[in-house]
Amino acid sequence: MRKNDNACLVCGKPLIYYTKPQLMKCHFCHQEFTSYACCEDGHYVCDDCHSKKGIEAIISFCLKTGSSDPIRIAQSIMEDPFIYMHGPEHHTMVGAALLTAYRNAGGEIDLKEALTEMHERGKQYPGGSCGFWGCCGAAVSVGMFISIITNTTPLSSKTWGWSNEATSRALAKIASYGGPRCCKRNSFTAILAAVEFVSEKMGIGMEVPERIVCTFSDENHECLGKRCPYNQNYQ
Repeated sequence: MRKNDNACLVCGKPLIYYTKPQLMKCHFCHQEFTSYACCEDGHYVCDDCHSKKGIEAIISFCLKTGSSDPIRIAQSIMEDPFIYMHGPEHHTMVGAALLTAYRNAGGEIDLKEALTEMHERGKQYPGGSCGFWGCCGAAVSVGMFISIITNTTPLSSKTWGWSNEATSRALAKIASYGGPRCCKRNSFTAILAAVEFVSEKMGIGMEVPERIVCTFSDENHECLGKRCPYNQNYQ
């Protein structure tokens, strides 16, 4: 059974969010961090501990699959019990699914090396940034993906623009659906934006399903329901 990340990973009680960061100690690694969230009983789990096993599942699946459909890749990864309903592992997962599908669709990259780099970049983007920074990590993961496949640096010219444009397209589409947060909805939306971008700019066509139906609605307490384009009852 998948675990519900609307609740504490330690005790299962609801999470609470602060508008200003608090000094907290991670329940698992015992290191101190400033964070905006803990559960009602004060349990806090840092991003690294939250994501560790999920990242392992992401890399393992991506190295094995021959699919060129990043949505299907992401959906398969999401079924792993260590990919929670919400969480910073999605900041790596979106880019990883895209890198894998891109390579399988004919893109010339060293997948293992690219996935390692995706993890290094993705883990630096904090959980909760969608609300606290106004920039969802799924959209940023798209920019990371474009940067990796084009070997972009801060000194690049055309591809520097591509990386930022791809992020902005994904973010605008994510924003169009409104809140509250949903890592699944945002991941699907970001991936679709990236597929369109790569086809337009690079001529490589990754596959996507005709319709995406989310199977996680019952696990998300803040689900938009019929207003979500991936809900089975979307209107």
